Amino acid sequence: MRDRAPRIVLFSGGTACRSTNIALSRHGATLTRIVPAWDSGGSSRVIRETFRMLPVGDIRQALMTMAHGEGKAGDVVKIFNARLSSALGQAEAAEEFRYFASGDHPLLQRMEPAQAGTILHYLDLFGSAIPADFDFGNGSIGNFILTGAYLAHDNDINAAILEFRRLLGINGHVWPSSIQPDVELSARLGSGHEVFGQHVVTSLDAEEVALGITDISLTARNTGEVVRANPLILGAIAHADAIVFGPGSFYSSILPHLLVQGVVQALAANRTARRIFVGNILECAETRGTNLAELVSVFTERFSRVAGENVPALTNILVNRELFPFAKTVGRFRYLREGRIEALGRETGAEMLLSEFEDAWSRGQHDGEEVASIILSLVKQHIG
Repeated sequence: MRDRAPRIVLFSGGTACRSTNIALSRHGATLTRIVPAWDSGGSSRVIRETFRMLPVGDIRQALMTMAHGEGKAGDVVKIFNARLSSALGQAEAAEEFRYFASGDHPLLQRMEPAQAGTILHYLDLFGSAIPADFDFGNGSIGNFILTGAYLAHDNDINAAILEFRRLLGINGHVWPSSIQPDVELSARLGSGHEVFGQHVVTSLDAEEVALGITDISLTARNTGEVVRANPLILGAIAHADAIVFGPGSFYSSILPHLLVQGVVQALAANRTARRIFVGNILECAETRGTNLAELVSVFTERFSRVAGENVPALTNILVNRELFPFAKTVGRFRYLREGRIEALGRETGAEMLLSEFEDAWSRGQHDGEEVASIILSLVKQHIG
């Protein structure tokens, strides 16, 4: 292999690819995480609606994962991962925030003064900008700090992320797919009915699940503008040795990236990078009753709409081996079946990599080391 670290781009959502991210970081890969810009739930929703900015929760979470993988999970990460109480009431949660913002927290007390001072500056900016009735319940201190950095840098989320990375002392990059503040995900169901918001798509009820998702859209809801790619992700894609999709929620965290203007064009332009799809181990609320081959078919069809039929969407597909001839569940969800994935591979030219990717200690989740080793071996073949 040439004397440089492999450059890997991960298109992902929240926690599903955490173990793979950590493993790749520990193996020294030059890693870029590209996360959704359309999260509409949780504490991110309150911040998004208050400041008319894009959601920061997935960004913060991915940065924390990167820090953990790089061995930087110290006091700064502990502060950034702290959450305010949700069960004690609004007044108590607000009092907790003031405690952090005062600088009296022991973790802040033992930091380098310049580091603590920067964090407190961002918390002060955030606290000064929120309305009197702001809901602090279950709020993430890291989200508040990242929002303060956003305000400090003239509402430039990329600059705020760079400052966050500096505070963490990490090498990996995390960028939102788009920097537009008003991107909304919607899904059309088999009945023709449309549902709006990522948090709705990820929590479809049994009746909606039975109808199935037939299409998804991304829109800039307040302006009607086309959803455009964050310029920084286009450079990462152009120089990548491998571009990995998943694991993650297919319709809300993986597929929508292909709808962001400029992403498919950039993927198609990089003719040498491996394009790898990591199949989920379990179904989810969005994909009940479907199989991996059907999901990959949807992915390749979306890619081909823009790139054309002559550019293969994927070079490799990681398939979790089916160990049972019958349906089996982990909690509420069944294991995702393969379907006609091998035939699809022959039709599209994508190489099937069939193995047992499930973590032996966390049922239904990927073994990050196993997935990372496959990705790195494919990259070695490419740049070796």
